[in-house]
Amino acid sequence: MNPRKRTLTYGAIPVVALAVLASLDHVPGTDIPLTVPYAAEGPGPTYDVLSEFAGKPVVEITGTPTHETTGSLDMTTVVVRHNMSLAQTMGRWLFTDDTIVPIDAVFPQDKTEEEIQEINRQAFVDSESAAVVAAMNYLKHPTEVEVVSVSADSAADGQIHPGEVVRAIDGTKVATPEQAREIVQSHKVGDEVTVTVRSEQGEQQEKNITLGENSRREGEPLLGIVMRAIPGDNVDVDFHLEDVGGPSAGLIFTLGVVEKLSEEDINASLNVAGTGTISADGSVGPIGGIQHKVTAAHRDAGAEVFLAPEANCAEALKGDHGDMEIIKVTDLAGAISALEAYHTGGDYPTCG
Repeated sequence: MNPRKRTLTYGAIPVVALAVLASLDHVPGTDIPLTVPYAAEGPGPTYDVLSEFAGKPVVEITGTPTHETTGSLDMTTVVVRHNMSLAQTMGRWLFTDDTIVPIDAVFPQDKTEEEIQEINRQAFVDSESAAVVAAMNYLKHPTEVEVVSVSADSAADGQIHPGEVVRAIDGTKVATPEQAREIVQSHKVGDEVTVTVRSEQGEQQEKNITLGENSRREGEPLLGIVMRAIPGDNVDVDFHLEDVGGPSAGLIFTLGVVEKLSEEDINASLNVAGTGTISADGSVGPIGGIQHKVTAAHRDAGAEVFLAPEANCAEALKGDHGDMEIIKVTDLAGAISALEAYHTGGDYPTCG
């Protein structure tokens, strides 16, 4: 063989071998995966919380009159791809708007799958609960604390049941899950607390329960129940998105509840999108991946306005937003005021 050709041929072998290896997702002849410890984040689908999903209203309210809504209120999401080969990862980086991040940033590697599922479940419940409390506080409507589930072999197992309402702990009335947790965590493991509950049949009972220990945090007392806030006065609010959204859906869920219960037309036929966590006091917090949510809202949903947490403003402007207005928000009342100012020609804070 010509020396030059031989050099080129031998030099190409590592390149070809690397290309083949990068394209494989398993070691040849085995079930051992060949994946990289990275994930790709990109624009996800949007969901109008004033509309329906899978045949049900995304925000369903019963027990009180609701009002007709106009326009749309889109919750935005991020799609996360993982278990990718090197070639797939490079492809997402080179040919899409995705952001490549370490897998640890998305899925904690020090926790089991069961622990992650439990954390996610609590996060979904907490987000929906905070949305209800914030909306009810804004509308000056009372709230109660409902038991969603009881952990097996926990202190409350067999004594407290899903569907019951926690009225008080140690004689102190509770109206939010946060208040209930604060009382429990003021005690020590092994202390006895008195939990006053109302059954689904309306009967009120006092349960004396000895607190257990949180298996994930040594020395922390645990009652062992997952709670959510619900409106009082027999009003019921349900979110039907099958655990889509998580904490970052808080602001939009809250606006959806307020829009349906308020006589005021907050949206005024606008196509509004947004994101942000919500606290019971109505304050809006930052979230991750906002540039992808901005892109999805503008490019896929055609939103006119995007509500972004103040702490995310710089990152939000990196998304593909065109002429879509990105409004800066710090709390629920501010978001509602900004939307009113937008459609009436007043002044409102922006990220630009």
